Amino acid sequence: MSCQQVADDVFVIGGTHVNVYLLRDGRDLTLIDAGWYGDAAKIEEAIRGIGHRPEDITAILLTHAHLDHVGALNHLHRHYGIPAYTSAIEVAHARGECHESATPLDVIKRLTDRDTIAWAARITAAGGLRKNTVPHIQPFPTDGALDLPGHPVPIPCPGHTSGHSAFHLPEAGAIATGDALVTAHPTSKIQGPQPLPNFFNHDTPATIASYTTLESTPADIVLPGHGPTWHNGIAAAVTRAREIAPSQRD
Repeated sequence: MSCQQVADDVFVIGGTHVNVYLLRDGRDLTLIDAGWYGDAAKIEEAIRGIGHRPEDITAILLTHAHLDHVGALNHLHRHYGIPAYTSAIEVAHARGECHESATPLDVIKRLTDRDTIAWAARITAAGGLRKNTVPHIQPFPTDGALDLPGHPVPIPCPGHTSGHSAFHLPEAGAIATGDALVTAHPTSKIQGPQPLPNFFNHDTPATIASYTTLESTPADIVLPGHGPTWHNGIAAAVTRAREIAPSQRD
């Protein structure tokens, strides 16, 4: 699993078709999202590859509670006692008290080419059919900037899930957009900033509406949940995603 620096003291770890982000402040780290269940050991390996230990993670921030983002949360909490936080609305989703995810049947219906079939096989091997609720998840402890490495600022952007959050990283001039706005996905033939195909979203119109909040964030670097880093600013990314949105299939 690769780990590359994408901004000052910000690293991306490439999971199984999903991005995980590390924020560094001296020896301390914040992890944003946690890949699939099967990515846990590789996340640890990537952290050690940049001279850190999993124990250096102060907290994990969750953009939303889909299986490709909560994967290693329980492992890291069980072995290292690392707490995890998400928006108050998303807590119930993470704990399994409600369901706002595409189902396996939704995916099977769309296995129309070799790329999506290969993607489905890889995510299944990484834990795509495994239930993975997060009993220890807690709501963000404060409003505004969090007292964690990188001083991330949660930004509500509901739609992909009801409690989805992005994270503004003012010191890095970056924003981690989770799945509200991505730059590529194996189920999409489009490259560049875009919403995910509609069947992944709990409420696609709300996702697009949330772009009004994202585009006003002062960030030159966009760190998506899926796809490569975008360096042309969040405003340009939102403009492109809005243009593409009508072409995304159900």
